[in-house]
Amino acid sequence: MAEKVLMKGNNAIAEAAIQAGCGFYAGYPITPQNEIPEYLSKKMHDIGRVFIQSESELAAINMVFGASAAGARAMTSSSSPGISLKQEGISYIAGAELPCVIVNIARGGPGLGNISGAQSDYFQSTRGGGHGDYRLIVLAPSSVQEAYDLTMKSFDLADIYRNPVLLLSDGYLGQMIEPVELKEYKKPNNLPAKDWALTGCKGRKPNVMKTLYLVPPESLIKHNIHLQEKYGRIKKDLCLYEEAETKDADLIIVAYGIAARVCKGSVLKARKEGIKVGLVRPITLWPFPEKIISQLADKAKKFLVVEMSMGQMVEDVRLAVNGKKPVEFFGKAGGWIPSLDMVLEKIKELK
Repeated sequence: MAEKVLMKGNNAIAEAAIQAGCGFYAGYPITPQNEIPEYLSKKMHDIGRVFIQSESELAAINMVFGASAAGARAMTSSSSPGISLKQEGISYIAGAELPCVIVNIARGGPGLGNISGAQSDYFQSTRGGGHGDYRLIVLAPSSVQEAYDLTMKSFDLADIYRNPVLLLSDGYLGQMIEPVELKEYKKPNNLPAKDWALTGCKGRKPNVMKTLYLVPPESLIKHNIHLQEKYGRIKKDLCLYEEAETKDADLIIVAYGIAARVCKGSVLKARKEGIKVGLVRPITLWPFPEKIISQLADKAKKFLVVEMSMGQMVEDVRLAVNGKKPVEFFGKAGGWIPSLDMVLEKIKELK
């Protein structure tokens, strides 16, 4: 039986990265994610792996580029303003098809905002965030246990698809303390060999890592087509979500992360009062679970999207519903978090 301990969300993410074989970490301090580099600064040193507190967020993401290009399992973490600073490097990493894990313990914005948890980075996360046509695989945990589990999964998905994976959490979950089962990491059988890595002179054809395609001019078009074909495979292969009480629901709530935990409690309370409401919780924010939402739109009467933002994921829900049923929104930005009773009141208003 795996050991179960009380852990803060940020520490659980850091420990999971170590268990998954993260060999290189570079990051820069910013609240509310500082426990991740703090934890790794000692643990990585103790087991002979590389930890660097970089001089800036820009430096950190480019160090991750180099480490990943050399074949290491590499990771960085930050909070919203720091993730914004990393966007150029993330675009380079995606363009070079390098696997890495990026953790965003999101905070309220825009600007410096505050250090409360928020979900206002959804657009940035799911639309690429930086320049060019690229995608990140985006995973959104809703508990400390899931943060631990999905961090491990992030490293595997990054290697399988040669693509950066973003773990999108928030300040509330990062600072929350819950019991965590410290599961042993099990390496999947389908991890591809990193024969593309820059491993020095090995008596083989040289490997080249680049994101600049000038000659011939058609080469960048060809590369972009290749990337889009890969993203198409990811959309086909990868879709994680949780359903609760949806079979006979007239009203479907869609929420992710910490907001979904609140909504689940509201759904269960509403059910006790005879209200037919259900919940869909996307776990992969990209690829988005549009198929299940589209299917539920054939029988439900209405949708309610609850977000800790002014409304971002609601656009993806509306696209998935495709006009079949009304889609309502409930949310605020700047560190607001819904309560069970707030959501229950909204449910009763819409039933």
